[in-house]
Amino acid sequence: MTFIGDTVDYEVHERRAYLTLNRPDRLNAITADMAREIEEAVAQANADDSVRVIVVQGAGRAFCAGYDLKLYAEGGVEHQGTVWDPIKDFRMMKGNTDHFFSLWRSAKPTVAKVHGYAVAGGSDIALSCDLVVMAEDAQIGYMPARVWGCPTTAMWVYRLGAERAKRMLLTGDTIDGVRAREWGLVIDAVPAAELDAAVEKLVDRMAGIPINQLVMQKLMINQAYDNMGLQTTQNFAVLFDGITRHSPEGRWFVDFAQQHGFGTAVQWRDSGRLIPDGGGDIPTEDEIDRMKRELDDKGAGAATR
Repeated sequence: MTFIGDTVDYEVHERRAYLTLNRPDRLNAITADMAREIEEAVAQANADDSVRVIVVQGAGRAFCAGYDLKLYAEGGVEHQGTVWDPIKDFRMMKGNTDHFFSLWRSAKPTVAKVHGYAVAGGSDIALSCDLVVMAEDAQIGYMPARVWGCPTTAMWVYRLGAERAKRMLLTGDTIDGVRAREWGLVIDAVPAAELDAAVEKLVDRMAGIPINQLVMQKLMINQAYDNMGLQTTQNFAVLFDGITRHSPEGRWFVDFAQQHGFGTAVQWRDSGRLIPDGGGDIPTEDEIDRMKRELDDKGAGAATR
């Protein structure tokens, strides 16, 4: 039976399957359905003997901008009340992580084609692929490291090493494709206009190789990472992610998003402003207006340089 998804499109040509994250009006923000459909599409590609390589891409202006905070922060979906059941939360987030990581566990190789943004949970999806090719001006990072998140696939440390992973996760900064290539986070970065051609050239080299050869090379390399404790690290990351979302600071972020909208809460988080230990008071309208003016002035200054 051919896979048909509501949030992930699937098509096959010339020995490759294309998985397209398809919520462009929300920058392909992640929902539970999208996470599940990624794994279903990967399973379809692995069951199809005509497919040798899987390409993951995003419709519209971005690869994936992370979880849909309109639902999960502002709307409070899957956010528990004052009594937090960590195992219920672990079950939910481990399910999503396993869906994403089906790209890594896939017998057939997977390639992420990143334009626009692969941030927050979107970076988890991209970094679960075997190879990542970015547009030079695309951005990748995990901003929820500042508050309300821990990257559940834990792939930052396995791809970057300890020091650069800490540089990313202790700041919540993003980097562009050029820096990601220089740091070894991704295999290549090219001008945006050349992204499709660069991915097709790479995939062409793999699509001519017998499936059994591709599978054996991938399994051998992945086994080395399993031997380094990848699964154990992911279990910790999933637990910590649940804690971050239900800690006093995490609840502060949800209250902020529900009072002022998730966009404003994200702006505050990513601007570098103080996030108080233990939560504290939600910023006032005057403080938010001051932040927005400063961000507008900063953007105007950057545009004139």
